[in-house]
Amino acid sequence: MVNAAEFVTVNRRALLEWGLGAFASRLFAAGPGPGTVVDAAVHFYDPSRPQGVPWPNRDSPILYKRSYPDRYLAAIRPFTVHGVIAIEASPWLEDNLWLLNVADRNPLIRAVVGNIPPGHPDFSAALGRFSKHPLFRGIRINAALAPRALAQPELLADLKRLAGKDLSLDILVSSPSSFAQIAELAARLPDLRIVVGHLPLDSEKDALRAFAQHNRVFAKASGVVRRIGDRVPTEASYYKPQLDELWDVFGPDRVLYASNWPASDLIALYPVVYQVILDYVSTKAKEEIEKFFWKNSLTAYKWKDHA
Repeated sequence: MVNAAEFVTVNRRALLEWGLGAFASRLFAAGPGPGTVVDAAVHFYDPSRPQGVPWPNRDSPILYKRSYPDRYLAAIRPFTVHGVIAIEASPWLEDNLWLLNVADRNPLIRAVVGNIPPGHPDFSAALGRFSKHPLFRGIRINAALAPRALAQPELLADLKRLAGKDLSLDILVSSPSSFAQIAELAARLPDLRIVVGHLPLDSEKDALRAFAQHNRVFAKASGVVRRIGDRVPTEASYYKPQLDELWDVFGPDRVLYASNWPASDLIALYPVVYQVILDYVSTKAKEEIEKFFWKNSLTAYKWKDHA
């Protein structure tokens, strides 16, 4: 776990390495940015609620603070984001409703990806209830659930219900060891849109291709910037090999921009994360840049603007 002192040190070093002049130079060097940006992985929560929150933990001062759209908009400066996909990390069923209520009050939120554990006795009822809300566009699971879903028909049936309601499935990965199981899950559920998050990981192209061959599987670039020792590389060239691999395997139509804010604060401030990614994609064709920053998320989640 990163403590607050380490966070301040690492991020201060990254910003000092840039300097204001260097930061401005990189903004201009990157060329024109995307016309629209939809951040496909943002978490909102409020530890000050009477019932608290199951995540993040109180012992994580970087994350354990009220996180609403206003704080997000302050964190992203000087950049502009036009919409976000809000991901519910809490396993408490009623927190899906809490997040939908936040979304109702904030047009920044284009879609909500809920948290309804497959296999929960109330899964079908909860999915039916929350999916009536036009902003509810899917659920997220951990990759560790994939082998269980493949082995247990009742879990697979719950995931199949998502496809029946034209909803998506986010899968949170932390190791390439889950790629083959995700590929099998995609094969068993060919009508389900699957969004694999926290990519890229250190893996071989063949491992990625295992599930990338399914054209309804998308890659969410929400794990790009990393800490190496006590340093956070801020050069896009450092991350280019892995990003090239992701782009080559999935193509320009199935890779999504995502920050994973505020969990990304454990690694670097939002401007650092965004600038690294912008530097990388700025060499792409204009239409590919637009796809990456918002059009692909529209395909994956079928989000809608607030009425």
